[in-house]
Amino acid sequence: MEAYRIKPWEELTIRDDYIFKRVMQQKRICKKMLQRILHIKIRKIVYLDKEKAFKDTYMGKGIRLDVYAKDDKNTIYNIEMQMRNPGSTSLARRTRYYQSMIDADLLAAGADYDELNETIIIFICPFDPFDAGRHIYTFRNFCTEDKVLPLQDGATKIFLSTKGTMNDVDDKVKAFLNYVDGIISDDELVQEIDKTIDTLKQTEQERVSYMTLAMKLMDERREGRREGREEGKREGKREESFASACELLALNKLTLEEIAKSTHLQLHEVERLANGEKV
Repeated sequence: MEAYRIKPWEELTIRDDYIFKRVMQQKRICKKMLQRILHIKIRKIVYLDKEKAFKDTYMGKGIRLDVYAKDDKNTIYNIEMQMRNPGSTSLARRTRYYQSMIDADLLAAGADYDELNETIIIFICPFDPFDAGRHIYTFRNFCTEDKVLPLQDGATKIFLSTKGTMNDVDDKVKAFLNYVDGIISDDELVQEIDKTIDTLKQTEQERVSYMTLAMKLMDERREGRREGREEGKREGKREESFASACELLALNKLTLEEIAKSTHLQLHEVERLANGEKV
């Protein structure tokens, strides 16, 4: 069984969710990082929520966005620190899911389809998600038959890799990616981030907030594991009931009603089994 462990406060780095979110909640840092990555000028950043939680939009699993913000041109940004490498296909589909949740949130807020905001989803990865040696992978939709014809749906996905080997980003972006890998330089933004983290880790209220959140998430994981085990037990019992019903049907000595009663199945389920149908 997987052991649950709260990472000590003193060991947290930019890679850890709590620290990454708190650092990126500093507008100056968030804006500088976006300007470096995208090579654009941003006048101001507005956080749509400090930690936007999408739980009820769809019937699927809920998600929490690390950074969910909008600039002065109404472009929406979602920035995520992606520590685990589940494979390029899984990562790509995760961005698709995030995109759908963001779009649904914008529509729920009153936007028309024709007025949906430009959106940029950025995953920061301490691994190479596509094993092509790039520091940056930018994806937009285009026509398969004419690759210079963009779809212009306003959706962009960017994957940043700390393991890139190409000369495809400038030194300032490399400095930030190196910092994610634990290498501190004299780069202005890196120094600002590092000092911000030092300040956070010396603040008792931040430590308490982290521990409280960590314990809450641990309890949620434990509850989810417990519910999963209970669901598995229920499914196992039903499978046993179906197997017993099939054996009793083969004996041809009991009525369908009697079999249903003895196996705790519904009568219609036993009838379907008797007719050779899948239940």
